[in-house]
Amino acid sequence: MQQTKQQESHYSEYDNLAFHPWNVMLMLTLFAIVALFLATSIAFIYNRVQNDTGTLAIPWLFGFNTLILLGSSWTMWRAKKAYEGDNTSLYQRCLLATIFLSLLFLGMQFVAWSQLFAQNVFVNTNNSASYLYVLSGLHFAHVIAGLPFLILFLRAARLQMKEPVTVLVYFSDPEKRLKLRLLSIYWHFLDALWVFLVLFLLANYLIR
Repeated sequence: MQQTKQQESHYSEYDNLAFHPWNVMLMLTLFAIVALFLATSIAFIYNRVQNDTGTLAIPWLFGFNTLILLGSSWTMWRAKKAYEGDNTSLYQRCLLATIFLSLLFLGMQFVAWSQLFAQNVFVNTNNSASYLYVLSGLHFAHVIAGLPFLILFLRAARLQMKEPVTVLVYFSDPEKRLKLRLLSIYWHFLDALWVFLVLFLLANYLIR
């Protein structure tokens, strides 16, 4: 009876997303990211109004990259659903697809910046160009920061999901369930943040 109560207490620790220390750390991280991008966006608007700088068209690849990130958000959601449904093969495929789409996004982002370089638009060209590079570069860095966790999840799944017993242990681990949930929140947040940045930069170009 006592052992059962201990197990229930252990599970409630991980199932209680609101008060778990890892969740608090993630929420603080997301709050800091929001504050960083919000402050940079406000500084962008202030500088444009004060200095009356020209506008800058964003590369069309930014729109294509939006579709890539939305795809990675969908595969991440599918991975979480596959985990909840104990679907080993789908879980691993979705994690791999999320990693591939994230790497594709990073590669296409380099191509998008190369398009700007080809047009002689550099960081120091004007304020609009500076903020475009800063905002997209900051988002780029946060995608890179999340990639190792995705790779570790896939690696752990491939190492541990080899026999029925190890698969059962993996899917019943509350710690992994919580970590996957937090990683999913982070990934969806990054995708939403990118959509905001693209719309913000587009609005800056259209509103003259």
